[in-house]
Amino acid sequence: MKNIISIYIITLMSSFCLTAQSNATKKADKHFNKYQFVEAAEDYLKLATKGDADAYVYSQLAECYYNVFKTVEAEKWYAKALETSSNPEMIYNYSQMLKANGKYEESNTQLEKFASMRPADHRATAFRANPNYLPKILEKGKKFNVQNLSINSELSDFGGTLQDGELYITSARNSDRKTYGWNEEPFLDIYTAKLDSEGAFQTPAIIEENINTRYHEGTVSFSPDGNTMYFSRESYYDNVFETDSLTQYKISVLNLYKSVKQEGQWSEAEALSLNGDSYSIKNPSVSTDGNTLYFASDKTGGYGQFDIYSAPIDADGSIGEATNMGQKLNTEGQEMFPFISSNNTLYFSSNGHLGLGGMDVFFAKVVDGKVGPVRNIGIPVNGNADDFAFSMSEETEEGFVSSNREGGKGSDDIYAIKKLQPICDVLMTITVKDSETGLVLEGASVDIKDTEGTVFGTKVSNAQGIVEYIIECDVNTLITGTKVDYESDMANVEGTSEEEVSIELLLTPIEEIILANKVILNPIYFDFDKSNITAQAAFELDKLVQLMTKYNSIVISAESHTDSRGSASYNLSLSERRAKTTAQYVISKGVDASRITGTGKGETTPNVDCGANCTEDEHQLNRRSEFFILEGNPNEE
Repeated sequence: MKNIISIYIITLMSSFCLTAQSNATKKADKHFNKYQFVEAAEDYLKLATKGDADAYVYSQLAECYYNVFKTVEAEKWYAKALETSSNPEMIYNYSQMLKANGKYEESNTQLEKFASMRPADHRATAFRANPNYLPKILEKGKKFNVQNLSINSELSDFGGTLQDGELYITSARNSDRKTYGWNEEPFLDIYTAKLDSEGAFQTPAIIEENINTRYHEGTVSFSPDGNTMYFSRESYYDNVFETDSLTQYKISVLNLYKSVKQEGQWSEAEALSLNGDSYSIKNPSVSTDGNTLYFASDKTGGYGQFDIYSAPIDADGSIGEATNMGQKLNTEGQEMFPFISSNNTLYFSSNGHLGLGGMDVFFAKVVDGKVGPVRNIGIPVNGNADDFAFSMSEETEEGFVSSNREGGKGSDDIYAIKKLQPICDVLMTITVKDSETGLVLEGASVDIKDTEGTVFGTKVSNAQGIVEYIIECDVNTLITGTKVDYESDMANVEGTSEEEVSIELLLTPIEEIILANKVILNPIYFDFDKSNITAQAAFELDKLVQLMTKYNSIVISAESHTDSRGSASYNLSLSERRAKTTAQYVISKGVDASRITGTGKGETTPNVDCGANCTEDEHQLNRRSEFFILEGNPNEE
């Protein structure tokens, strides 16, 4: 998709060696400077074939192929150019082409070279912080179903915005348009495809009134009521362009426009106040409340070639001052095609964040204008090619993505997507250790459950004492670790959107819970006026089960006590029920019934004899369960 992306960049990422221009390259350079990369490549290739090429020609040839996303050819000529050059951006582009061709190890070698030359660059710091990023992305598995749309043509089709039963796309299929020298395809127009009664899209039709021109039009977004459409258009239409100081060629920028639907027709488009003569603004996305416009721009003051910005939409429809979304999201590379969903997840495409090759789709939560962790959306939405223009309904979990991946119908195709699994997940690494020695414990059972008690899984710690789980973001969890001869431990983990979380469970040798003739557990709590075992009570009683499993001669008397509130007869009955339930829980875990009895004591033997004047803390001390060792105390053997 380099051709389409670059059409919207209108920024030349080339000429690493401008001083090497000569009469021999004059014709090729002319095409190159006019963004006619197909013809420029043909001319540079002729020089290379005749043996008249140098590092300049090789780099120009590589850039031509880079910009039209011919990755094999771009890789070849970058390698040739870098035999005598060490330009950091050329090295970075070379690494991207290697990755796009599936040569991940070679790509990482080039990324390391780039990082050593540009250590402060976000792309370098991200790589060095996570050099094994590729397996992590791939191992997350398939989270979407992706299917090529039947409406794609043999040319470029991208975008995909559903509005009022119609799919708005951008396409180069209009054969009546002049071709664009960059990729020899017609200029882009906006089309709509209606849904038929069976839910299939009909053949796209061009929007006839007021929207399309003989220049490029790009992706669209709508106000919540669907009556205002935002889209990008080349500034040639308004006779706005820059003139290159060296070549005197006219270079357009991209502007954003809006059109209002009136009596079923789109009005003449109005340029937004955000536009400028010397920078581009493109890829609009309106928030679901209609209050914010997100877009990409290469205006000065950004972090990279293209950054993502936001701007308020006032009640009268005017656009306020733009704000850069910040360095967590924007890199020295290109961030484009933002899409803000109904739950404030910002999806976008980037070649600056760590990805699988070309442009990848990423996402981050936006809360009160602040950006959360940026994540790669993974396969199969992303692959070795350029993947962009992602959009999805959070309600239906369906949407669209565009790509120039292999197997498509045209140079860029639109794909329907359906989410299969949560895309935001957390790698939770749990290390189990002995609380006394600090040594890791192999063979400990570690389970993870949510706050409702639903168990997600149970795993056994490896030789390093480690268990790993992948869970959904922002889900509170309870981690429990158990091992024979050890007291259990648990940890409450607050939900997060961080990519990785480390937890440590410390298991205490089981002998420490025996004191004289008693087994010391944390308080066994029951719900008010109830006798059923709660999750917290079960956790504590499991320690008793472990002890009785280890020492099979121990016989226990479980005594349940209440506070003095309520009648003495009621309290005695309640404590009896709780004591019996406690004993039954232990028996249900495989302990013989002859080894444990349950006795209710009611309010007869308080810990604190405070009568009718007990404080709440004193009531708590009196309301307890105690576990006496009647036989088989290991401390007496």
